[in-house]
Amino acid sequence: MTIIVGSWLRRFSIELGWIDDFNKIITRYAKFFKLQKVLQGHSGNVTSVKFSLDGKKIISTAWDKTVRIWNVELKKEISALKPHLDWISDTQFAPDGNMIVLCSQDKTIRLWDVQLEKEVRKLKKQSIGATRAQFSPDGCKMKRLEGHSDVVNDVQFSRDGQRIVSSSDDKRAIIWNVKLGAKIWRNFSPDGQTIVTCSRDNIIRIWNVASGMEMKKFEGHSLWVTDIKFAPDNQFIVSCSWDKTIRLWDVKSGKEIQRLEGHLEGINGIDISPDGTTIVSSSFDKTIRLWE
Repeated sequence: MTIIVGSWLRRFSIELGWIDDFNKIITRYAKFFKLQKVLQGHSGNVTSVKFSLDGKKIISTAWDKTVRIWNVELKKEISALKPHLDWISDTQFAPDGNMIVLCSQDKTIRLWDVQLEKEVRKLKKQSIGATRAQFSPDGCKMKRLEGHSDVVNDVQFSRDGQRIVSSSDDKRAIIWNVKLGAKIWRNFSPDGQTIVTCSRDNIIRIWNVASGMEMKKFEGHSLWVTDIKFAPDNQFIVSCSWDKTIRLWDVKSGKEIQRLEGHLEGINGIDISPDGTTIVSSSFDKTIRLWE
């Protein structure tokens, strides 16, 4: 009798469209991430962490003034550099993986050859410490853009390299036309149609690039949301916060679908591998963690 009633109720619910959305989300995301490895080596707070484009390496920066490169498969450090005079805020691999760009509180941006472990160029145009640096998709563009009224704390190219989105302590996100150097309205979605922003107000927002209108709001973190990324398939986003958690959110429904915990201090950096199977995070607890 119980089986018959249960079957009838489920059938009735399907016909009326009452199946819980969360069950649909679970079906779509059969993979759940869990901690695989804690990478230790930095002696100071880890400020940023990113995958190479082939997903085989991770690069990290920290308050200890070092840049470290890690082998993802072996889950171990393979190189350590000390290129700056002050702590390093951000780094990224060039598209071909042969160069890295670094920016630091010593007011410089530096380009290093990964194989030779040698500095090839130094840019010194900042009046204060540099917060973010990123290669264009073709690895060639260089331009100065002005428009924010306070510290610019993040910047990212669209996948086609034609636009840049920047965020600032002036509480604005600006989209720029790279060729013209002009504003056209923080993290682009893979299809380039939306951007996602995170803020000290603990809220994540998705915006329409064309209209500049807010499309969706995600709430759940209890402290400053410090970093966020779209998954490669554009189906979910990953966020991290000073509340020591990493959260996965379904883009379509706005629901939190998983929470990762393990860091002992606030988390300030996160990235997803190009194939979407691995998450890497960096924290004030001086560790990097791999989640698969």
